[in-house]
Order: sequence, then structure tokens, then C-alpha cells
Amino acid sequence: MPDRIHVEVDGRRLDISNLDKVLYPRAGFTKGEVLDYYTRIAPTLLPHLRDRPLTRTRYPNGVEGDGFFEKNAPAGTPEWVRTVRLPVPGSSKGREQIDFIVVEELATVVWLANLAALELHTPQWRVDAEGRPLDPDQLVVDLDPGPPAGLPECFEVALMLRERLATDGLECAAKTSGKKGMQLVVPLPGDETADEVSAYAKAVAEELARARPRLVVAKMAKQLRPGKVFIDWSQNNAFKTTVAPYSLRAGPTPTVSAPLAWDEVEAGELTAAGLTPSVVLDRVSARGDLLLVR
Repeated sequence: MPDRIHVEVDGRRLDISNLDKVLYPRAGFTKGEVLDYYTRIAPTLLPHLRDRPLTRTRYPNGVEGDGFFEKNAPAGTPEWVRTVRLPVPGSSKGREQIDFIVVEELATVVWLANLAALELHTPQWRVDAEGRPLDPDQLVVDLDPGPPAGLPECFEVALMLRERLATDGLECAAKTSGKKGMQLVVPLPGDETADEVSAYAKAVAEELARARPRLVVAKMAKQLRPGKVFIDWSQNNAFKTTVAPYSLRAGPTPTVSAPLAWDEVEAGELTAAGLTPSVVLDRVSARGDLLLVR
């Protein structure tokens, strides 16, 4: 194929390059296949990205090359891509503010995929029409297993958390991280601060760690985590981000952060490696969006 082609996406003109470039060498998965996946999943993905400042992980030389996190809108960002300027405490480059990308349309998804932005990460809050941060509209709990624990142990903890959250009238949805763990996503009315949400998540994590100390840990210290599942409540801190539902992950083979039905969590048979782009597209076609959290 030619090195560069011109395409039109919903009235936006884009230059797409190097479609034959292999980004996942072990699977022979190309940049063209990355673009195809993100184009086809976009109708389901977009509601989860809308109004959320986006952090990307880019791998221009493939997943076996050097990747890098990118928060700032890169040079050459099209003028039609929405950006919002936000403060970034502790920026590694000493910037007080950064122009974040906010994905609102398919053309932006395609443009990012062409930049080899394989992973898409979002905060638990949105911005309003003027680009001002709102209070969080979701609580996210990250379940991170310490080997030899793995996804089966995460499923067990997820079921415990679902039951515990239900006692406070909270409903949650589940998804894999696309790697070794998973996340639970809880919709919120948006009337509490990030500090308040984070404090609540911490209290629940510590409660479960006391109840099931052989399985659950609520502290980040690595030496406490072998064979246990770390409930990472800190994902709710204001400037933390979590991999977005339906995002690809940059592992040896292409996997997806895939929403799960609770009967699948109860069965405990799914694996991260089995939730490939084609499988996830088929799941969405058959079952729709299993993470109906907006």
C-alpha cells in the first residue's frame, strides 16, 4: 500500500500513513488493523470519552519499541479537534497548564489511532462546555493482582465489592484492564468532590482488607501484595486516569479493556488474552455496551 493516503471522515480530511506497519510484532497486528478496530468500536467508545480530557500512550515504533505518555495536544493537532487548557500539578516538564485533547467525534479517534495512540486513558470527571472541570461522575476501583494471584482472584474480589457497594445503594459495572487486572465503575450523581469520592473508596477498600486479609490488600506497598488483590482506591484522586473502556492495551498481543457481564465474572472463565479486538467487536455486536455507565 502507499505510505500515505488521504481519507475523509465525517467531513474531516485526514492523512493516514504506514498502514502496513506492524505495531504488535508477535501477532503481526498492523497499524491498519488498529485503525480498523478503533473505527468500528468508535460508536460504543465515544460516549465513554466524551468531555473527558484524554491521556494517550503512543507507540510509533510498535509495542516492542519505546512508548510514551502524552497529555498535551501535539504539534500539528487539527484545529477542529477540541482541546481544553487545564492545570497539571507536578508536570514532568514544569508546565503549569496543558492543552488536553477531548474526543468528541470519529475523526478524532481516527487521527489519534494514526498517531499510534494505542492506549486511551481518562479521569473520573468531565469538563463542561467552557472546559471547566466538574466533580467526578464515576468512582473507579482498580483491582491489581500480585502474582501468583491473577484475574480469577480479581473476579472474586469484584463480587465482594459489588455486594459491599450495593449496601450503600451503589451499582457497579465491571471491565478487564486488558492486562492482568480489572476495574469496577460506579456511576455517581456528580455532587461530591474527588477528595470525598477517594476517601469513600479508601474506606471500602480498607474494610474489605480487614474482612479478607488473605485475599485483599488496601495498601500500595509491593511487599504486602504477593498472592493478594490490591484494591487501588487512589484511582479517584483528581489527577489520576484509568484506561478507558474499549481501549487497546500495549502488551505482547493486542488485547482490549473489555466490559464484562456479571454472569461472566461469576463464571470466572474469561481471560485478558482472549479479549482481542475481533472478539470485543463481536461481543458488542451481539450484546451491546456492557458498561452502561455515562
